[in-house]
Amino acid sequence: MGKPYILIQEDEIFEIKIQGRKLYLESQRNVFFVDDINSVWYRRGGIYFLRKLYDHPSINIHMNEAEHWLEDYVMHILEAKKHINKQRNSHVNKLLVLEKARKTGLDVPAFYLAENTDDVKLGKTITKSITGNVMLELLDSESDGMMYTSVIDKKNIEDFFISFFQEKIEKDFEIRSFYLNGRIWSMAIFSQNDEQTRTDFRKYNMENPNRNIRYQLPDHVEEKVIRLMQALDLNCGSLDFIKSGSNYYFLEVNPVGQFGNISFDCNYMLEKEIAEYL
Repeated sequence: MGKPYILIQEDEIFEIKIQGRKLYLESQRNVFFVDDINSVWYRRGGIYFLRKLYDHPSINIHMNEAEHWLEDYVMHILEAKKHINKQRNSHVNKLLVLEKARKTGLDVPAFYLAENTDDVKLGKTITKSITGNVMLELLDSESDGMMYTSVIDKKNIEDFFISFFQEKIEKDFEIRSFYLNGRIWSMAIFSQNDEQTRTDFRKYNMENPNRNIRYQLPDHVEEKVIRLMQALDLNCGSLDFIKSGSNYYFLEVNPVGQFGNISFDCNYMLEKEIAEYL
C-alpha cells in the first residue's frame, strides 16, 4: 500500500544505540529509530538483542540486568504503538485459555489431565498436546513429525507424563475463525466427510481436499469470542470450533495462527484487512 516497512528476521541480533537522545536499533540487516515506527505486526520469532560481555563476573551480572531493563523499555515502546499481537504474550497457556473461555460463556468440551488411561472412555476421548503445535524430529526419517489430535481406542499398560484428555465431540463440521481487533471472519471445514481428516483436519488430504466455505458464527458466539480475546489481551488470532447440532464448542486459540487458507478459500482478502489496519 505504498508504506515503507521493515521486515525483521529471526536470525537478526540488534544492538540498542542512541543518537541525539533518540534510541535506535541496529543489526547487520536493518537500522531504525524506535520513535519512527508507527505500527508493529508481530507474526512469529521476535526481536533479539546483543549483550556485551565483561571480564569481571560482578560487572557482567550487573550489566546483564541493566541491559535487560533497557531491552524491556524498548519492547514496551514498540508494543505501545498500533499493533497486531505482541511478542510478550504470543504463547498462551491452553489450559488457562479453556478456563477463561468457560467464564465467558463459550461451550468447551469437558477436559482433564491424567498420567494414565485408567478412567478414559475408549472411543469417546481424544488427546492432544498441552502446548501448541508440536513438531518432532524423526530419527529414521528426513522429515519431521507432527503431533495430531488422536482418539483413544486402547488403554496404556504403563503410566506416562501428565497429558491432556478431552471429551470427543461428534461434529457436523469444524469452524476456523480469524479475529482482528473486534472483527471475525469464519470458515466452515467439512472435515468429517474424509476418514483422514475426520479427527484432525490438519491431516490434509491433498488429493481430495476438504470443502471449505464462508460461515457466519451466531452473534452470541461472536460476542463471547470478543470477550475472550479481550480477557487474553489478544487483538488477533485464529480460533477453532466444532459445530455439533445447535452447539458451538470452542477448542483453542492461536495468537499467530494461520489465516491464509481462510483468506484464499473464502475470498476474504484478509491480507488487505491487515494492511489497512496497520
